[in-house]
Amino acid sequence: MKKVLIVEDQSDVRELIRITLELEDFEIHEAADGLDGLAQAQRLRPDLMLLDVMMPGLDGLQLCQRVKSDPALRRTRVVMLTARNQVADRRLADQAGADHYLAKPFSPLELLEVVNRLAH
Repeated sequence: MKKVLIVEDQSDVRELIRITLELEDFEIHEAADGLDGLAQAQRLRPDLMLLDVMMPGLDGLQLCQRVKSDPALRRTRVVMLTARNQVADRRLADQAGADHYLAKPFSPLELLEVVNRLAH
């Protein structure tokens, strides 16, 4: 079973993502901020991480950079989730090492398609 770590500071968005992913066969873990997300990633070694960009403390871009620079985690696929959808924002996500960029609001079907493609 593939492990997915959702790192999102808004509990309602985190819940929506979890409910969507529960339709598939994933082991789902959640973190409410970047620092907890990093600690869980190091412990769990997820196959895929869904990261909110704008979070207090360690933001999604910083977390993505740390994951991708960690030899134990660099194969973890990372999807950035953000309301910021400008070309410059996408460029920053690419520079951080993100595998995909999903603009909020996204449809549950779009989320499932991206997760299934990257996690398998």
